[in-house]
Amino acid sequence: MKENNCPSSITNSPRLPVIAIVGRPNVGKSSLFNAVIGRRMAIVHEQSGVTRDRVAATGSFRGRHFQLIDTGGLGTMGASRNIDHWDEHISNQVFQAIDDADALIMVVNVQQGIVPLDEAVAEELRSTGKPVVVAANKSDNPQLGQESVEFSRWGFDDLTPISCLHRYGIDQLLEAVFKQLPEDMQKNHDAADAQDDTEDPESDEKSTPALTPLRIAIVGRPNVGKSSLVNALLGEERVITSDIAGTTRDAVDIDFAIKFHGEERPAILVDTAGLRKTAKVHDAVEKFSVMRSESAIEHAELVLMVVEAGEGSITAQDRRIAGLIERNNKPCIIVANKYDLCASDAKIKALHQMLRNDLPGLGYAPVVFTSASRRLHLNTLLDMISTVAEQLELRPSTALVNRVLLDAFERLSPPVVGVSPLKLYYTTMTAHTPPHFLMFVNKAANCAPNYKAYLAGELRKAFGFIGVPVLLDLRDRPKKVVNFHTPGRGEKPRRRKK
Repeated sequence: MKENNCPSSITNSPRLPVIAIVGRPNVGKSSLFNAVIGRRMAIVHEQSGVTRDRVAATGSFRGRHFQLIDTGGLGTMGASRNIDHWDEHISNQVFQAIDDADALIMVVNVQQGIVPLDEAVAEELRSTGKPVVVAANKSDNPQLGQESVEFSRWGFDDLTPISCLHRYGIDQLLEAVFKQLPEDMQKNHDAADAQDDTEDPESDEKSTPALTPLRIAIVGRPNVGKSSLVNALLGEERVITSDIAGTTRDAVDIDFAIKFHGEERPAILVDTAGLRKTAKVHDAVEKFSVMRSESAIEHAELVLMVVEAGEGSITAQDRRIAGLIERNNKPCIIVANKYDLCASDAKIKALHQMLRNDLPGLGYAPVVFTSASRRLHLNTLLDMISTVAEQLELRPSTALVNRVLLDAFERLSPPVVGVSPLKLYYTTMTAHTPPHFLMFVNKAANCAPNYKAYLAGELRKAFGFIGVPVLLDLRDRPKKVVNFHTPGRGEKPRRRKK
């Protein structure tokens, strides 16, 4: 069996200045991340070690764009004993973020002052030779802001008192960071600003509009291989993987690109925490993780539902997740992971039929069998993602849509419901992500549910909608359109003047 070692469709995003937020645990790194981005993206909790993976997002400050990375706390600097199970994994993620960054923000807690772990983190950041700005967090009043001077003994060029709770000092902090960026990046920003200022808004030349990133959420119950699939697609250990359920906590956004119409289209891959039964979700951090995962489904344009390939492997929780995708009307691809453990043609065929029987609400979703650990069929999955992305761009003409449905009516007459048969007058497409059609009929209540499903299936077959739900709404057409020339009831018609 041939292995796919490097998916051909994955490339890096366009280069933006990268700013990483680092520091020891529980100093407010995720709070600062959310304050700069302007939304609650990273989970914030008083419990230490909540953030494990690198959480990245694109931010903007006074017209300048950048990528901001939130990291876990460096809790093992100089320690050789009493190291938590996750500390080594978290540290590897932090050091990778530091390597990728152009500038660093070291967050400290001004109310606690300098502790030995701060000293170790500062020494590590100094050794990188990269620009470092110290953010003295929790400077909630001017007196605390003055006490932040003690952090200047590390010799970093900039020290800024901030308060994430009150959003104090955030602009000054970002201004200090941008001054520390490499000179070539400053020039690129200045050139871009100058080009924007000199651009003629009334120019006749039409530029090609940039494609918006396709947001792809990877969801599933715990331990089905979601994070392993992300790492396999990216070709690097981007997120922490473990056999322990609940390893992923934040919904991690990762930029990459897919092949689309022969070109590269930007996309955002969202790795999510495993969705568990509500009764098994106990602490607040896990509740936040579940909320982030459900929100990721709601805001995604495409969902990859990861299940475990195996006989009897579909659980009630898998069906609940499938129902959540179906209720949100999301395009979907079912990724049957770990299929290499039972890879024979007969078993794969039986597994495919089992998925169709156990997840009937996702009958429109294609199934791709993969093995993230052995990197099998990754290009097949990427090709299917591109195919579904193309389906979201389909806009069939109104005339063609009406012809398809009229032919469907002629092939199979609707059953009589009520006192009169269903009559079709007109159909139009109202949305394309996912495809949404509005049918004007004599009486919507006269359409049997199975006949409505038949019409949606005919539209799917005619236009090749793969991986997307086809939504069909029926509306009663008014029996009579009142013309403003026609007199109302009780009014005498006006006589025409000779």
